[in-house]
Amino acid sequence: MREVLIDAVLDTLKLLPFLFITYLILEFIEEKAEKGSLKLVRQSGVLGPVIGAALGLIPQCGFSASASNLFAQKLISAGTLVAVFLSTSDEMLPILISSAALPGTILKILAVKALAGLTAGLLADRLFRLCRHEGERVDLHELCEEENCGCEEHGVLLSALIHTLQIAAFVLGINAALGVALRFVGEDALSGLILNRPFIGPMIAGLVGLIPNCAASILITQLYLSGAMTAGSMMAGLLSASGVGILVLFRVNRRAMRDNIKILAYVLASSILLGVALDLAGVAF
Repeated sequence: MREVLIDAVLDTLKLLPFLFITYLILEFIEEKAEKGSLKLVRQSGVLGPVIGAALGLIPQCGFSASASNLFAQKLISAGTLVAVFLSTSDEMLPILISSAALPGTILKILAVKALAGLTAGLLADRLFRLCRHEGERVDLHELCEEENCGCEEHGVLLSALIHTLQIAAFVLGINAALGVALRFVGEDALSGLILNRPFIGPMIAGLVGLIPNCAASILITQLYLSGAMTAGSMMAGLLSASGVGILVLFRVNRRAMRDNIKILAYVLASSILLGVALDLAGVAF
């Protein structure tokens, strides 16, 4: 057990420099792009799902939550919101970059997420005839303080450092748990676990992705990198993982709870179906 914990700590420490550099770059991008992104989404009209799917790929802290606010205020369509939810990468991208995943692998995953968000978003605007009520608006930074989701306002350098340490803590816990599993269960047994099975794997991963916390996307990405789940299961979990977006939707759009449930069910079903399809096609990244 001591060796497992030491290995987990060392593996996590190796990621720290790469995580910090990645978050430093992303924090700078976010500071420059967030307001412009929200304005672009708000003014996108019928092209909302197209713009939402593209901008959702940029790991902007709280972007999915901001999109929920815009939806509650009747400023974007349900399809645009769905596109943002499905394409949002949350903590996936920093984990893949810091883990030295191949650029081709990262680009393929991002492309699938963007295409899924675009397709499901455009279809949602045709399928949904939601009863729209004026929702309340929640201040994102107040929500972050309540939910401790790590997106409070600081300077770029301090924000990157805080975010790095928070994510490193999650990674350390996951690495330790995987180390214990590998030591006592074995790598072959781990690769044969339920998340590596067709149908049931994507279903479980999709449900895990709905957890309104960055831990969900970290866990799913780490499990995939360790070989404990298929590409389909990984994509199902990452597609449904929209950070605190779903949580904010249910908070700001309380007078249209039935609409919220429809959107949640649609996002989950889309994620699972695509995950199953990828597994059946034998796709690997």
